[in-house]
Amino acid sequence: MPYPKRIMPAMVTLAIVPLIGLATQEERAQEYVFPDTEWKTIEPEKVGMDSDALSKAVEYAKRHESSIDPTKTERLFGKRIGPVKERGDANGLIIRQGYVVAEWGDTRRVDMCFSATKSFLSTLLGLALDRKLIRDVHDTVASYVSEGYESEHNRKISWHMHAQQTSEWEGKMWGKPYDFNGSGPPREPGTRWNYNDVRINRFSLSLLWVWKKQLPRVLRSEIMDKIDASDTWQWHGYDNSTVTINDENMQSVSGGGRWGGGMWISSRDAARFGYLFLRHGIWKGERLIPDAWIKAATTPCPKKKDYGYCWWLNTNRRLWPSAPANCFAALGYGEHAIWVCPDEELVVVWRWYSGRADGLFKLVLASIKEKGN
Repeated sequence: MPYPKRIMPAMVTLAIVPLIGLATQEERAQEYVFPDTEWKTIEPEKVGMDSDALSKAVEYAKRHESSIDPTKTERLFGKRIGPVKERGDANGLIIRQGYVVAEWGDTRRVDMCFSATKSFLSTLLGLALDRKLIRDVHDTVASYVSEGYESEHNRKISWHMHAQQTSEWEGKMWGKPYDFNGSGPPREPGTRWNYNDVRINRFSLSLLWVWKKQLPRVLRSEIMDKIDASDTWQWHGYDNSTVTINDENMQSVSGGGRWGGGMWISSRDAARFGYLFLRHGIWKGERLIPDAWIKAATTPCPKKKDYGYCWWLNTNRRLWPSAPANCFAALGYGEHAIWVCPDEELVVVWRWYSGRADGLFKLVLASIKEKGN
């Protein structure tokens, strides 16, 4: 799918053609199963899966637990400036067609999810576009936010570049330099993909200035409350990341947990977020995220084919060879995955795992006897 040069026209089309191009999708949404405050559990055979084969997948997941300790990462990442949380045991959920078909560990426990946070962050960009707080994803950030974009170099950076991690933003955020990861001097914005938490944190602060509301409040009111998530999730920033906007002190949240902070969430709530994307941004008949945004967010970056707008993609089946090419996931250090497989109507959440996630996904896919809708 070619990358859309302009996202807002696509969203305008979305708004004015609901009875034509999207009628089938909206009508099908009425047939989907959605959880209320609790996920519904079902026997795998009732949604076309084999119980014995699925049990092998769960056993595989249990055998591949990470030894990562989030309280002992300073040696890897440098001085911590935000809160951390002691981890729980490995856990996960496998959901098909809106039902839980398998579960292991304590899926209600709230844990750090590190860079899986970035997928929540980029979603707030999509909502800002939909609310017309930002006119176009290709607009320069400097058109909306002056602080941090004064230099000739930084003035060229667009929202699109920030979300795809090609911004090459130059500066310091909360005491951390842009080249903390040894990336060297910045290049021309948009010319290189560079996975960079400092630049993501700049993106987060810029979105805060656009929304003029604390981003966790926006996420809660616009998404999490509407998908019946629990009230246990938290989104943290750093000890030194408070700014004043309209005379109100607001904490700018981080896009990961490298130096502490980030999204802390249970697997059950994380699965709701993944399921919302599986259902094209619709929840119980209400559109929460424009479908045009979801398509854009899962479109490959020209500089990194398996990355979109802070979502990891299976372009050319490089990340997960056993899975369809249109699968995508929010991924975080530790390891954490919110994996979405549209072809088979699957969402898999796997927390604190080690090794390649494809090993689990291969077994889950092998357990399917009847194709998804």
